[in-house]
Order: sequence, then structure tokens, then C-alpha cells
Amino acid sequence: MCGIAGYHGLSADLDLLTRMNDRQQHRGPDGEGIVTDGPCGLAHRRLSIIDVAHGQQPMETADGRYVIAYNGEVYNYLDLRSELQAQGRTFVTDSDTEVVLQAFAQWGPEAFDRFNGMFGLAVWDRREQRLTLARDHFGIKPVYVATVPNPQGGGDVLLFASEITPILESGLYERRVNDRSVYRYLRFRAHEDGTETFFDGIERLAPGEMLTADATGIHRRRYTRLEEELLELAKEQRPYDEAAAAEYRRRLVESVRLRLQSEVPVGTSLSGGLDSSAVAVVINQLLNEGDELSTRSVGTRQNTFSAVFPGSINDEERYVDAVLDICTGHVEAHKIKPTADDFKADLLDFVRTQEEPLISSGPYAQYQVMREATKHVTVLLDGQGADEMMAGYIPYYFVYLRQLRAQGATVAAAELAKSLDVLYRLGRFKLRSKLRLRRTTPTTRLLGRDFAKRFEGERFTNEGADLKKRLVDDIFRNSLPSLLRYEDKNTMRFSLEGRVPFLDKEVLKFVFSLSDDAIIKDGWNKRVLRDATRGLLPESINRRRNKIGFTTPQVEWFMRLKNHFYNIFLSESFANRPYVDQAEVINAFEGWIKGTNDVDTMTFWRLINLELWLREFIDERDEDADEEAAARAAHVKTDYEPNERRGLDLVTARGESVRRYPLRTDLVSKDTDLDARVLEHVDRFFAGLPSAGADHAAATSGPWWFFISEKIVAITQGRSYFVWDIKVSRPARVLSRYVTRTPAGIGLGSPFTMQLAIQEAGLPRVLYASAGGAIGKVIGRKGLFYELVGNSINAIDGPTEYSAYPSNVSAKLAPKDPDLVAARLTAAIRERLPEPWRSTFRGTVVMDANDIGRNVLGADVEKPWDRYEEMFADNPLGQGSEQTPMAMVFLRDDA
Repeated sequence: MCGIAGYHGLSADLDLLTRMNDRQQHRGPDGEGIVTDGPCGLAHRRLSIIDVAHGQQPMETADGRYVIAYNGEVYNYLDLRSELQAQGRTFVTDSDTEVVLQAFAQWGPEAFDRFNGMFGLAVWDRREQRLTLARDHFGIKPVYVATVPNPQGGGDVLLFASEITPILESGLYERRVNDRSVYRYLRFRAHEDGTETFFDGIERLAPGEMLTADATGIHRRRYTRLEEELLELAKEQRPYDEAAAAEYRRRLVESVRLRLQSEVPVGTSLSGGLDSSAVAVVINQLLNEGDELSTRSVGTRQNTFSAVFPGSINDEERYVDAVLDICTGHVEAHKIKPTADDFKADLLDFVRTQEEPLISSGPYAQYQVMREATKHVTVLLDGQGADEMMAGYIPYYFVYLRQLRAQGATVAAAELAKSLDVLYRLGRFKLRSKLRLRRTTPTTRLLGRDFAKRFEGERFTNEGADLKKRLVDDIFRNSLPSLLRYEDKNTMRFSLEGRVPFLDKEVLKFVFSLSDDAIIKDGWNKRVLRDATRGLLPESINRRRNKIGFTTPQVEWFMRLKNHFYNIFLSESFANRPYVDQAEVINAFEGWIKGTNDVDTMTFWRLINLELWLREFIDERDEDADEEAAARAAHVKTDYEPNERRGLDLVTARGESVRRYPLRTDLVSKDTDLDARVLEHVDRFFAGLPSAGADHAAATSGPWWFFISEKIVAITQGRSYFVWDIKVSRPARVLSRYVTRTPAGIGLGSPFTMQLAIQEAGLPRVLYASAGGAIGKVIGRKGLFYELVGNSINAIDGPTEYSAYPSNVSAKLAPKDPDLVAARLTAAIRERLPEPWRSTFRGTVVMDANDIGRNVLGADVEKPWDRYEEMFADNPLGQGSEQTPMAMVFLRDDA
């Protein structure tokens, strides 16, 4: 497997080709090559599989006319080679690449329909000055294209690559979001139902499509009639019987055998489902039969790779083990156990790997499997495609039943009776939700109002009453393309080649020529596959009715990672996206956690995935700033350093010169002994002062105060609550919408903080203050709401993305009796301190400070208290995750 890239429409640009090629090095770590000629440039990265010693690319014909950059494997290349030799063609390598090149030289684009395999390729015709791109019949291998302005002047430039990132790296494409794709993704879960990508102006070639670029322009067309052929074959309705099952088995075994061709180790992806298990046992059969020629790449023991989730409802390990028992003696099993913590750690790389959003976290299990597999093999076979070929998903039953109903109610009723247990699994979740009286939350409510209105005319429809038409749609558009994308990205991320034996066009044609009862009969889908593998597969797998496959325990993981995901929904970037209504998303997420609505994790995943994708691929990034931020995160601040972008010294509005030392502390909880924690840090500060330097000694000789954030006082008093533990009332939801949220999420702009305000002050008082606040806005008087509602409400804090856990997912009331707290701390500090600092100590201030304002909530110091608010004019404690909720503040006599 390899990576291709290039351009058409530029003068020779080796730097551009090198940049694009380097961005997909993972697709081909074994070699690279670049060719330029006239307006065309080709680049290639090689993962050596067949004819490892030769086959370097780009490859030219002997006469130099044609040059190819090719990604894929054509499994019938030996037959094609013999045919070409009979027509006078000669070969200098044993690679399939040369066969593909010579086939194009012999037959032109007609060659593509002769290939049985997977490919994404580019051929440059030097004589005609024509570039041809093509993608295999099923779209197993990707080809992305973009037309961009020519920086050299005149016309446009065509860019192409095996991945999107090389096009982004070209520097010629301006990154833009395809809003239509985003809407269809969020609204319908559609994300690969056409040639458009999530990047405006970047498209993919469709399965079976070719593109030519020359002096006449760019032209795209299908080179195959495979879709039409399948629908024509479907009309034949050849009777299904034991002979047909035996023929299918022969064809499937041959397809697997062909895909074992390799000079590097081959393994098998084993999920425990019917499809991947069938591939594994077919290989095991070839090993048992001593077919050394076919199984040379496998070795004496087949390496299998499985994701298992012990203790989870999604765990398939018992089915994996059943296959391993069948293969005893010829198998080396590798079990990977992905966890929620692994998922969190890999999340950004996983999003980066996929290049576009995906509809669930399920492919992460595959990502983990590929990471382990690359340590043992270079090629991996799996069962992709069988579901779309033979109706492997429950919704296909409904399509088939509608089709039967058109033939007569009796026929449909008979099939329905045999399928009830399968259909029940689909309906029970909806039934359970209704019985629990969960609140219905349509996806459109979570979308930005203007965004949703802009695309309200979009529709997504499926074929609903013709089974084979539906299968064709899903094979080439609605379902399989996304699964193949996941497979390509996940395998190539770890320099693996993935092969899919079920996606053999001749095998598929055979299935479509059979009557529909070869696909579904008496409630059994994939009937022909089940019959063909009877005796090969364990009965527990052959007769399975419940399908899971490679996926993750997403619901369990989301509950475990709810803090992390909540932080994403709270973020300033998420709040500013035009695609979502942040308040509604947060409300829905809270409801999901409590089990009070019908929103599922698939919906939240799409929102999260979109946000992370936008951050990674669209938002402007300052790499130098990222490095600086990483360095800052690695540095642990001492007691004698200021926070980032803050200063130790300040001259107040009344002319006093003060020095503020923010003290970094561990996180506190309601179980923390606040007095002991304060004394610990005060002791540490003065103990380290002699070695801190002369400047600090001079600055700390005058009067001083101990400042403490109201947040940690409230937390240690048990007045901080996880947002999902706060039962939000309708008045709180309504009122919070009329409060302006700050970038840090401070104030009552959250339903959670508004609910706390209602509980603390009472709904009548909050309504009264709200009315006053509205009048205040009209007359230009700010802060009237808080004057009327009371000072303690002003100190209520909501969750903010910048805060350290658990403050990022918590809402807090003002501390209780802050004056008493201040007096108690002052007494403890004064009793503890030696001279001279005891006599210069002036007391404790409980401060509510942020980047917008300051407010002394309690103190045991002389008034006016605004003197101390001035000392915090620049909020030296920071605003977020600095973990510096205490400060020693000195009046500088030396200034």
C-alpha cells in the first residue's frame, strides 16, 4: 500500500511535491519518488508488499510515454500479465504496479474495469500531455482532488493525493468548511454520501470514477457499469440452493487466497462477528490443507488481532475465543483491550488520522487494533463489506418486509413472524425511552438557529422497499464508503495494508444473481454466507442473531469521560461556532447524564468530533505559541513567581505600591481541612523566603495581608456542585438565556448557576432583580441586577473550560460566613507566625476576583474594602487552571 500525490497545471515544482509527499510518509515508509514533466508532477510513497526489491515508483514504460503513481493491489495481476505478454508486452519486474501500467498502455482507461482489487492511481501520458486519475470499483483506496488558483498565473491547478492533508500542506488551498457537509452530518449522520468532503473545494473521486486533465480541461466520468450490472443481475433471481451455497464458498475461498499474495507477513482482523470469523477460518482451512503456496505470507500460525472489552456489554471475547478454538495449533492470537482513558489520550490523533468527522467512536477500536498489528504484520485481512452485500444490519429487514408486502400480505407476515426477535432489539430501546417518559430533544434544537434555517431544505432519503437497490445504494454511497475510509485511514496511520476479501466484484456479482432468499430468509440475514461456512465456523457464530463487530462501549466511556466532554462543550471556541446552540447542547448533555432525555451518545459524539476537527484542521494555529504553552505547562511555578501574563508588583489607584505572591496549591475538595492547608502554604512561603533573593526580602518587610479566593472556601464548605447534580428548573433555563456569558463562562449565564441563585435568593427576588436589571440597561446603569439580588449571588461561579477539574464541571455558591472564615484564618496564621511577620500581619481577605472585576466578600481588616479590591486590579491569581487560589500581599515600604 502506498500514497500518491501530485498536480496538473504548474511548471515543475519539486518543493511542492516534496511537501505533499512528506505529509503522507506513514502511507509508504519504504521508499519515495518524484517525477515532473511539463504541467504535471507525480509524487509517491511506497509500502513494499509485492516484488519488494523492485517496483519503485513513479514507474515508467520502456518507451517513456506513460508514468504511473499507484496505490493499491490488483489481485488478478498474474492473469493480466499473461494476457499482456500474449499481446507482445514485456516486463522487467514482478510487481503488480508494472502490470497496471502496461495494462493502461495497452488498453487505456478500459483497463480499469479489468482490474479486480483496490487502487487509487495517477497516470501521466507524456505524448498527449494528459493526466488520468482513477479509483477502484468500491472506493477501497481514496483519491482526493482540489482545483485551486494558479500561483504562477493563468488558469487553475489540479491537486490530488491519497489523503486530504497533503492538499492542505500544498499551501495553495485556502482552508474552508463545507457547511452543507457539516449540516448533513449533524442532522442526518451523513458524512460520505457523495463526492463532497468537509473541506469546501476538496472532493473525492467516487467509486469506479476516473478524472482526466489536459489542455481541454478537467473531465470526470465512470469507467465501469458495475452498479448497473448488479441491478441487472438482481432481476435474474437464480434459485438459491445447496449448490449455490457451495459455489459461493468456493468463490469466497478463492477471494481470500488471492488476497494472501504478499512478500511480507499477513494477519487477520478478528472481531468475533460472522464476517471476520469467516475470513479467519478460511485461512485456517488453507493452512490445514497444506496450501503452502497460498499461505506462505501467513506462516505456520495465523496472527489474529481482536479488540475486547472485559466486563462491557460490547464485549465479543467469547466469540473470538470460539474461533480461536477452531483454529487451535494454527493461530497466534493478539487481544487488545482499549479503555476510556486510552481513548481520551488518543482522541486528538484519532481525529487527525481520520481527517474528516465520523459518526461514532467505534472505529477507535480498529485504530487500536492496527497499532498493535503493525508490530507483527504488514498486511491485514478483515470482513468489511459483507454487511452491505448481504443485509447485515437490522434496518434491511424492514426494507425486505416492505418488498414482500408488495408480493402479498401472507408472504410478508410469514417472514415477519420469523424475524420478531431481531426486530425487537431495534424497537426495545425506543420503547424503553418512552416508558421512562424521557424528554424528546430533536437534533435541530441543538443547532445554531441561522445555520439550521439556511439548510432546512436538505433531505436524506433511503430506498425503502427494494432490498437489492438499497444494498447497491449502501455499497457505493450511504454506508460502505465511510467504513472503507475508516479502514484506510486507520491502517495507513500505522503503515499497514488492509485487504477486504468480501469486496471482490465477481463474488458480489454472484450474490446479486441469486434470489433474494439467499440474502434474507426466515429471519436470517447473510443466509448464503451462513450456509457456506456451516461446518467451518462454530455454531455459536454461524447462528448468531445479534451483531456488534468492531466498536467501543461508547455509552460507558462517555459517562466516564463526561467531565472531559463537558469541558469541550463549555469552551469558548464551541460557544462561538455558528453550527451549534451551546446552551441547548449543555442542557441536553446534562439531561443525558441524568437520563431525562432521549439524546444519545452518537449525537454528542458528532458535536465533539466536529469541534475537535475544526480546531485541528480549520482554526488558525500558532505553532510557536503551542510550543510556548507546552513549556509553560511543564514548568511548575514557585511561590515567588507571578502567573503567566501577570506581574508581582502593582501601584494602586490610590498610589499604594504592593507586591502580590500567588501561592500554587493542590486541588481542594469538601474534605480538605482549609485551615491546615492555608497554614501549610504560609509556612512554606516564609521558610523559602531567605533563599528567594534580596529583592523578595526587601519587598516583604512591610505590612501584609493574606488573600484567599472565595472558590476554595466555598468548595471546602461543600457549596460546590457537579452540574449534573443540580436539578435545573424551567425558570432557571429561561432566565439564564437573558444573561450575557463572558468568554470564561462567569456569572449567571448558565442554567446551573441561575438555579443556584434561585435556590439561594428565591425566585421572587431573582425575578425582581431581573426586572431591575432590564431597567438598568435602558437607563445605562450597570450592575443593578446584583445590587438588587444581593452580594452573595454575585459570587456564584459556573463551570469554565479553563479551570482545573472539578471546577470545570461544577457550579459554586458564595462561601458561607466569609467574615468568620477570614477571622478564623487570621487567628490561626497569627498564632503560627514568628516575628517579624506576626507584627506586620494585618489580616485575611476573602476575594472574588476575575478578569472582569473584583469583590471583597468578607474580611477582618479595616475598611474601606475597595482598597483591597484595587490591590487585585489585574487579578494576579489568574483566571483558570493556574491553581493559585491564595496570595501573600505586601505593602512595599522600599518602593
